[in-house]
Amino acid sequence: MAHVLLLRASNTPDAYEYAFKSRGYNPLSVPVLETTSTSLDRLKDTITAGLSRCAYAGVVITSGRSCEAWKTVAGQLAQSHGDIEGGNSATWADIPFYVVGEATARALADIGASIGAHPFVPRDIRGAAESGTGEKLAHFILRDLAPSPEGKRLLYLTGDKNRDTLPNILASGGVALDPLQVYATRGSSTFHIDLERAVHAHPASIWWIVFFSPSDADFASPALREHFVLPSTDSSELSPRIAAIGPTSARHLDDKLAMRVDAVSSKPNAEALAASIAGFDASISTRVP
Repeated sequence: MAHVLLLRASNTPDAYEYAFKSRGYNPLSVPVLETTSTSLDRLKDTITAGLSRCAYAGVVITSGRSCEAWKTVAGQLAQSHGDIEGGNSATWADIPFYVVGEATARALADIGASIGAHPFVPRDIRGAAESGTGEKLAHFILRDLAPSPEGKRLLYLTGDKNRDTLPNILASGGVALDPLQVYATRGSSTFHIDLERAVHAHPASIWWIVFFSPSDADFASPALREHFVLPSTDSSELSPRIAAIGPTSARHLDDKLAMRVDAVSSKPNAEALAASIAGFDASISTRVP
């Protein structure tokens, strides 16, 4: 049985682990990064101001961590404001939230499911399946704001590590972003131990390692090289095959870390990722020596 090392924290239930188990793989989730919230007071001030007057044409959210920040603040405001019905002329429930990928869309939708209907709970969620990368989301936003995106301003929730692709594309279309950092990332203090346990408890002739972001790859690769030969699959029994959740991570692995990427998910979700890896393995098994 091939093992799939998922460099991410596991959820309950976990769509990625289920997708691989259903295809006969043994998935192992090992979290790479730890996150801490930042500037939640500023976010609370921004959300509260939106109850009376919202200057933004939308909100851009590109990660589940940003969703968690909004959920935390919205939950606090829900307790302090009680059951408010959205009767103001402009509330957060009335404006679009632009998101990368279906997982981020679900995380944002879960805020309303857990907190209830409030003026600061997102309701109009756009992008998702059509916007699996920052570049695709930026073009989606420009189309959505057409015919006159120029002069529009969006709130952009970010972490401490952000690519400039999305801001540059939006700026070229005349759309301004107000970035607000709501989380910071750092390497997991237990990653080396967790990785060693996973590798030595599950010996296999075939391993897959799946990278979910460039920052994951930068932090994890030195520890991975203690257990695997990267990127070759010829020089060690534990040499892995490499997969990436999307083209951005794949380019980083290739250009910056000199890793050969064997499979790239067509969409940033569990089914597409598992299908890409299963497809690669099927092509290997049918090749004539």
